[in-house]
Amino acid sequence: MAPKLYFADVSPAVRASLLTIKALGIEVELVPVNLMAGEHMKPEYLKLNPLHTVPTLQDGDFAIFDSHAINTYLTDKYAANDALYPKDLQRRAVVNQRLYFDCGILFPRVSAIVGSLLREGAKSVSKDKADLLTQGYASLETLLERSTYVAGDQLSLADFNVIATVSSANVLVPIASNRFPKIAEWMSRMQSLPYYAEANQVGLDKFVGMVKSKLS
Repeated sequence: MAPKLYFADVSPAVRASLLTIKALGIEVELVPVNLMAGEHMKPEYLKLNPLHTVPTLQDGDFAIFDSHAINTYLTDKYAANDALYPKDLQRRAVVNQRLYFDCGILFPRVSAIVGSLLREGAKSVSKDKADLLTQGYASLETLLERSTYVAGDQLSLADFNVIATVSSANVLVPIASNRFPKIAEWMSRMQSLPYYAEANQVGLDKFVGMVKSKLS
């Protein structure tokens, strides 16, 4: 039986998992979760994920949430090789560090802005939140000065999480290509992946619509 991914592709985290699934070429049953209708708060969903976030993966009797954990689990279990998530400890450590960079720095700064728009009624991105996100861009630019992809010269899981976050961040605080040329080049490289449009752009367009509806 194929694993199930509970998803709402407006979420950058969900899109990171969709990119991973497409890159792995595996069969996963996609189960939509209507966040606006509160489906993520229903008892049956909370049994799978008590933190009521998306995505959530159910693989038989096992359930896991957080896209970073989901993506590494799927890759370890189903990947034909270790190209996306190396078994070599040092190379894997670099990929893990970039995944932690996403979940510890980039994603929380995006989430803070989105939260202010959706839950606090903000009509614009505050300067302090924009500055923090721009600092994140500067760190990513530094990392990309050393390599073609986020965790080296080979595409990895880290690229999927970071592009899903950064493409969303770009809607909130536009990335100036003259200031961050390496990010611009890398984003273009990611956009050329054959599964990028389906796995990320479709949901990103929904994210754009959501954000624009909240901004003055």
